[in-house]
Amino acid sequence: MSTRGCQGSDSVIKPLDTIPEDRKVRVQRTQSGFEPFEKPASQVKRVHSENNACINAKSSSTGKESPKLRRHSSPSSPTSPKFGKADSYEKLERLGEGSYATVYKGKSKVNGKLVALKVIRLQEEEGTPFTAIREASLLKGLKHANIVLLHDIIHTKETLTLVFEYVHTDLCQYMDKHPGGLHPDNVRLFLFQLLRGLSYIHQRYILHRDLKPQNLLISDSGELKLADFGLARAKSVPSHTYSNEVVTLWYRPPDVLLGSTDYSTCLDMWGVGCIFVEMIQGVAAFPGVKDIQDQLERIFLVSSSTCILSLIEPIFFTCCGLLDI
Repeated sequence: MSTRGCQGSDSVIKPLDTIPEDRKVRVQRTQSGFEPFEKPASQVKRVHSENNACINAKSSSTGKESPKLRRHSSPSSPTSPKFGKADSYEKLERLGEGSYATVYKGKSKVNGKLVALKVIRLQEEEGTPFTAIREASLLKGLKHANIVLLHDIIHTKETLTLVFEYVHTDLCQYMDKHPGGLHPDNVRLFLFQLLRGLSYIHQRYILHRDLKPQNLLISDSGELKLADFGLARAKSVPSHTYSNEVVTLWYRPPDVLLGSTDYSTCLDMWGVGCIFVEMIQGVAAFPGVKDIQDQLERIFLVSSSTCILSLIEPIFFTCCGLLDI
């Protein structure tokens, strides 16, 4: 069992509205219970055309027929950057590399914002990896403060690039910088956002199937976002062949380790419990080092001496009290 060896102590992230001001409008669209906002007719004095030319809605008091308004044509330059084009983004530095993709920190030439570029290499024989197709198709329909935002998709003959919002770190790196367990207030903040993001996708019949600290992004303001939907699955699509080769070994539940393919949201919730314990104690709950058998032995070692529920229950209800659930 390896401990995290980086220096630094976890300071309390100040209580904050986890939804920044510039994103409240987007989040409101994803949550029910908001009354539609309609402006009184008496207050509507101006309307805007597509080219943002302001048109006065009040009729002229002179009674003369107003001249016809012509739409200004301002075609963009052929060389100006556009969404969906590879040259619209500048690569700044490489952040990491996986089995089929490389992630870069980049900058948009369209609006100047930082982005994360996930460049997926395409092979002529195999085509586009199914995990990339699944991730792109799912994230296009997910808009929530605790889900990483997919900005753009760029497809060329050699690569498929997914353009995400840039988030500077993840939960694994954050815990590495603060060994020995996180501050209880920060555990509460991260756990609440994790559960809220999961609730959003579960209500839409989507399983993440790969929850681990590396896939939970943390912004500099303490906002947590679920990322990496390559193994995610929409249960609304009928299927009789769910795989048991899902979730990183440390966060995989016992029934799936034993080969079960009949699972639901409990698959993700086991991962939540493991991440919860890891945030509190600073080390992984069940850090298997060999294979599936070793992972099961570590789980059963805990359950043989004391029930797993009795181990987690006091911490869970303490957190529930902090969350006012």
